[in-house]
Amino acid sequence: MIYPQNFEQKIGFDQIKELLKSYCISDMGIQFVEKIRFTSRYDVVNRLLDQTSEFMEILSVGKPFPGQDYFDLREELSRIKTPGSYIAPEALFDLKSSLRIIQEILSYFHHTEPEKYTELKKITEQFEFPGNILVEAEKIMDDKGRIKDNASSRLSEIRASIKQKLRQVNRETKKAFDHAQKAGLIPENAEITIRNGRQVIPLKASEKRSIGGFIHDESATGQTVFVEPSASFEANNQIRELENDEKREIIKILTLFSDKLRPHIDNLTNAYRFLGMIDFIRAKALLAMRINAQCPVVADEPVLTIIQAVHPLLYLAHQVQNKEVVPLDLSLDARNRILIISGPNAGGKSVCLKTIGLLQYMLQCGLPVPASPNSEFRLFARLFIDIGDEQSLENDLSTYSSHLLNMKFFLQHANRDTLLLIDEFGTGTEPQLGASIAEATLEQINRKQAYGIITTHYSNLKLAAEKLEGIQNG
Repeated sequence: MIYPQNFEQKIGFDQIKELLKSYCISDMGIQFVEKIRFTSRYDVVNRLLDQTSEFMEILSVGKPFPGQDYFDLREELSRIKTPGSYIAPEALFDLKSSLRIIQEILSYFHHTEPEKYTELKKITEQFEFPGNILVEAEKIMDDKGRIKDNASSRLSEIRASIKQKLRQVNRETKKAFDHAQKAGLIPENAEITIRNGRQVIPLKASEKRSIGGFIHDESATGQTVFVEPSASFEANNQIRELENDEKREIIKILTLFSDKLRPHIDNLTNAYRFLGMIDFIRAKALLAMRINAQCPVVADEPVLTIIQAVHPLLYLAHQVQNKEVVPLDLSLDARNRILIISGPNAGGKSVCLKTIGLLQYMLQCGLPVPASPNSEFRLFARLFIDIGDEQSLENDLSTYSSHLLNMKFFLQHANRDTLLLIDEFGTGTEPQLGASIAEATLEQINRKQAYGIITTHYSNLKLAAEKLEGIQNG
């Protein structure tokens, strides 16, 4: 459970997701980013971190990883489930290219040592590579996206006839052009050109009836007309008929291929899910390397020890300005579950809260965090924050009323599996009243054995931390 509803926006995780999307090379990877969910399961978090850590190793020291042609064919595959439908030629080209990449990725892992990339290799076991479909695709389409001449004997015959007719058209047109040129019917420096897909001869407008043929066009000045010689006209018509035959034969070839592909659509869909997942994990690894993130210790212990942590977005912003980010250390355990941070530096205290909140959330979404790998994180089932102005304009609530609503929620739902992050605890009302309410609330939160980091300028909370077991001053 996370609170409030705009938790991700409050801590900056929405910006982390946008950065992740920028590292994806396919819509499939982006869809995985959009589906990122917070989890408190240790096995899931450790598996996700291990996957990302392994990919970071690939990017750092491994041989080059296949990183192109991550095409998403799932929509096209869904469309051709209907018998009688056929795959579009451009989709077939993308299918062939992406299946090759999937094959290369599988081969990449197959040719590494058995003990390496074990978590990534487990993902490859989630589907059976449809190698026969790739073989069939390569039989009928070349590497430029054109259906091969030998995709069928009929197509081979049609294209041979087209080539023969084209040679005939070239001969007849050249012959007519040379004759007209000798007769002075061609404008100076004019050449055979194309109009409406046909070879035509440029003639002086005054000579347009001098040779037999079909007038296709005239120049902007009207001084030149473009004539298709009658000798090549019939051959061109035959070419058009052959081209229509070619289109029909290609549809037949694609239909037969689609019939072979159709029984494998579910497995192909799983293959593309695998490709999207690889893209997603790759993006996580690239982002982790960009923000100098590590995989810390994640253990089912009542301990949160964060060492040399930095806010990733602040790190990136300072990097542009060649500025250093001051790292922070923090430790919470069963005896000191709540940390009270007091003092005048409101901006620094808020950054501390947002850093811890963002890193904890990133980790529980399976992302490495910019902190020492010796850091030890526990997982929380509930993450609650009260940072910044949660004033509701719609209900015309004051800032303080909003804080009170948040505190009410915290007291109702907090338990030993909760991490609370509260900025400027008890502010927004008369200081003495605010301090009293804050102290009473703190005592109740402490009794619930929740973990938390609380910033405040109230001295009574600092004093309470010295008296109450489970609370420490920072």
